[in-house]
Amino acid sequence: MKNNLIIFIKGMAMGIANVIPGVSGGTIALITGIYEKLVNSLKSLDKKAFSLLLKFKLKEFANYINLQFLFYVFSGSLISLFSIANLFKYLFKYYPLEIWSFFFGLIIASIIFIGRRISVWNYQNIISIILGIAIAFGLTYISPSGENDNLLYVFLCGIIGISGMILPGLSGSYILILMGNYELLMVTAVSELNIPLLTVFMLGSIVGLIVFSHFLHWLLKEHYNLTLASLTGFIIGSLPLIWPWKEVGEKIIYNGKEKIISYNYLFPTEINSHNLISVLLIIIGFTIVYLMEKNQIK
Repeated sequence: MKNNLIIFIKGMAMGIANVIPGVSGGTIALITGIYEKLVNSLKSLDKKAFSLLLKFKLKEFANYINLQFLFYVFSGSLISLFSIANLFKYLFKYYPLEIWSFFFGLIIASIIFIGRRISVWNYQNIISIILGIAIAFGLTYISPSGENDNLLYVFLCGIIGISGMILPGLSGSYILILMGNYELLMVTAVSELNIPLLTVFMLGSIVGLIVFSHFLHWLLKEHYNLTLASLTGFIIGSLPLIWPWKEVGEKIIYNGKEKIISYNYLFPTEINSHNLISVLLIIIGFTIVYLMEKNQIK
């Protein structure tokens, strides 16, 4: 029971991260030690699983796909999406420096500890890190598309968005911003309970989860160190999006609403309460990951 509660809480943390542009639920899964188990469980949604389900062998089906684990992870994610995520939206609106600082501390620590899991260092892994950094960093300079509520496009957003959400360092929410549908799908559709949009988006997400998890499982099995190196690069490349001290550089007005497309990055030069609290929150975020690693919370 205690273990299920811990998994549920980790799922909630993933859900919160997935709502926030620049933060990946996959990063949280990797930090909390459930990433490989999550990928392996999702990968089990294959022909055999559907065969067991169609034959109503429900117990065998549940055991085969590790249904209990998936249930607690995704129920935690969904609950946080509709509840605690709203608190984070409030915090990002009124206390952006402090909350970005906390996440920055989490991500910095995750880079160190995930990098330490790479058992072999060679030129291939180093190149993979560099490519991961370049891809993630390059995404921050792509201009966003316009909003599109076409159901086929929404389905495609589900496939691509969820792939980013389970890939550490690559924010699914930011991908949805680039595709133009972040506000439509993660804010408007959720708050207004737009069932058609949410249903199509969820179906696309399910397809994306199944397909992408098979690919990730193969990568982790056949090229473990190379995959970890790439994921580490993705997380490093996402740091500019999470850097706390920034101001809006460029924004556009779309459908009467402001959309930020670039930031100017600053460095704290003044000693004041906001900066001191932010530095403290970076340390707290770093310490949380350190303690999880030290105590091997899985």
